[in-house]
Amino acid sequence: MTRTVIRGGLVITAAEEVKADVLIEGEQVVALAASGSTVAAGWTADTEIDATGHYVIPGGVDAHTHMEMPFGGTYASDTFETGTRAAAWGGTTTIVDFAIQSVGGSLREGLDAWHAKAEGNCAIDYGFHMILSDVREDSLKEMDALVAEGVTSFKLFMAYPGVFYSDDGRILRAMQRGAANGGLIMMHAENGIAIDVLVEQALAAGQTDPRYHGEVRREVLEAEATHRAIALARVAGAPLYVVHVSAASAVAELATARRQGLPVFGETCPQYLFLSTDNLAEPGFEGAKYVCSTPLRPREHQAELWKGLRTGDLQVVSTDHCPFCFAGQKELGRGDFSKIPNGLPGVESRMDLLHQAVVEGRISRRRWIDIACATPARMFGLYPRKGTIAPGSDADLVVYDPAAEQTLSAATHHMNVDYSPYEGRQVTGRARTVLSRGTVIVDGGRYLGRAGHGRHLARATCQYLG
Repeated sequence: MTRTVIRGGLVITAAEEVKADVLIEGEQVVALAASGSTVAAGWTADTEIDATGHYVIPGGVDAHTHMEMPFGGTYASDTFETGTRAAAWGGTTTIVDFAIQSVGGSLREGLDAWHAKAEGNCAIDYGFHMILSDVREDSLKEMDALVAEGVTSFKLFMAYPGVFYSDDGRILRAMQRGAANGGLIMMHAENGIAIDVLVEQALAAGQTDPRYHGEVRREVLEAEATHRAIALARVAGAPLYVVHVSAASAVAELATARRQGLPVFGETCPQYLFLSTDNLAEPGFEGAKYVCSTPLRPREHQAELWKGLRTGDLQVVSTDHCPFCFAGQKELGRGDFSKIPNGLPGVESRMDLLHQAVVEGRISRRRWIDIACATPARMFGLYPRKGTIAPGSDADLVVYDPAAEQTLSAATHHMNVDYSPYEGRQVTGRARTVLSRGTVIVDGGRYLGRAGHGRHLARATCQYLG
């Protein structure tokens, strides 16, 4: 069994910061000891990694990605191979992607299809949520079997009528089943029925540019759907996780529910923290690059999202990584914003953008690790195997250079997409060395990983509940 020691770094977890050396045997962390101590000095290893002047952090856990996702007549441009490789470059060592039930099909068929896409192709470890597109009695029963085998979270949509949409009755039934079997319900909270009316009216009025995508998907319709999802979860006696929260009023709905003691959780994404409707309104068709759902909001919403992350009313920052190339994919919506594929790239840049927030004093270093590593691992049944650095944890570790300066750009990123929504943005901090289960997969600007190294993760139920 190979032994690796990482020496001299500042180990940062959600719980503490300590100057410590880390001993790895095979695929797991086996010990930590104060740097320079007699214990650490006595460790021998096959490989020693010098982390002096660097942070040693858990590998990032991105709990919301869409590799190879079909949408609007095309597919997300990152495969499981390219997307997980890009994640590794950015210091993320675990993703949880979404398998999709087809309308009329079974959960099992959808899950098997996504296993086939991912197996043998991933550079890092991965799990699956299950999208419930067709809530029927037989698919509700299937939820029990999936929870038993480690697919313990289920996403429903209040948006996209005719594609993913579920009405309140179907949502309530799924929540009741989740309350019984321990599955966590994840909700895309937007009033899709009302949004479709506004889309139709905008197009009829000749409002076809990308900026109208943000105008029809109104903030109040996100807040209303969030409120309704919370009410349904309360009736069902079920926990609720609201994905990609973008609006200040939706954060307020979550905060109110949490003050009432309800098991309600919220996720936001880097695009809502760093981008705004100013981007959607960029001249020509450039705004199409920023079309995602929920949409980007006016800049003043960012302050409330950061506040929610500091106060704990928002618990997780995931990416909703769903990239579509500008050329040939986003361009499908020229002349009709409703046909622009919804989604942005982000799996590679999340850890660095959030570290920039540390640099700017928006969050602490420990909170950075909490929202990007520890809490997503707990939320989705992977902790302490993932999300922390402790004896028995997987050796998913990042030696992070907090002083490295970089410019985010499509010219240098590794995601399989022809633009960066953060093009030209200067950030401080970068992953130098990335280990996945004890194996170095990125080191000093070299990619050493391989497709097939990543393993599927059977997950426990949400660790915030029980």
